[in-house]
Amino acid sequence: MLVSLWLYPLIGMAAGLSAGLFGVGGGLVIVPALVVCFSALSVSESVLMPLAIGTSLATIVVTSMSSVRAHHKLGNVDWRVWMALTPGIVLGVVFGVNTVAALPAATLKLAFGIFAVAVAIQMAAQLSPPASRVLPGRTELSMAGLVIGYVSALFGIGGGSLTVPFLSFCNVRMQRAVATAAACGLPIAVAGMVSNILLGVGDARLPAYSTGFVYWPAFIGIVVFSVPFAKLGARLAQRLSSLMLKRIFSGFLFIVGIFFFWGA
Repeated sequence: MLVSLWLYPLIGMAAGLSAGLFGVGGGLVIVPALVVCFSALSVSESVLMPLAIGTSLATIVVTSMSSVRAHHKLGNVDWRVWMALTPGIVLGVVFGVNTVAALPAATLKLAFGIFAVAVAIQMAAQLSPPASRVLPGRTELSMAGLVIGYVSALFGIGGGSLTVPFLSFCNVRMQRAVATAAACGLPIAVAGMVSNILLGVGDARLPAYSTGFVYWPAFIGIVVFSVPFAKLGARLAQRLSSLMLKRIFSGFLFIVGIFFFWGA
């Protein structure tokens, strides 16, 4: 327990740096790190992945508020698009959380590994859909939100790796796409945290200091350190090669993917 209390701030530092340096949400760092920590704490295998994913989404509530405020001050958030995406996002998150709770641990690990490798390939190869269509109507945006929310809840991420390419594909300029995606991270995180708490509350397999599938010692350690280190990462990103940073992080994600394949 004492060792893990030192590890949670380190996870927060790594998650914050990755978000600031690479523009990729900390969930891709937090979830695999928490899986290792919770395994060391002998958390039941049957709730290990839901607890890691639920705790990751809870931390994003705090970090996304800081991000949204900054983007809103710059006037880059398209709140009309946000309003259209949010209902679908919330519904998708609820479905995603229930899927996580129902799937076997091995299946979840395999799915996370595939997702990590897919993101690694996308970053390394600089793959992105061409801006070839206009922004769809409210119904289509809500359906897109459903997919974004579902996948985000499935892997404990803020949704930026899905929302930004989608909005760019719809001819939204990059600054506005990134800012709107950051704003979408808030309903993803809030709905994910609430759903994980309600679904897991009273589960006897969970460790002490958990409320449902949110483990508070990890939440506190990660949140306290992730926000300042995200700012540090953003400053470092201005000085370093963007392409090189993305290739480094894609290599890390590829290793994470292999780790989860092995665990599955």
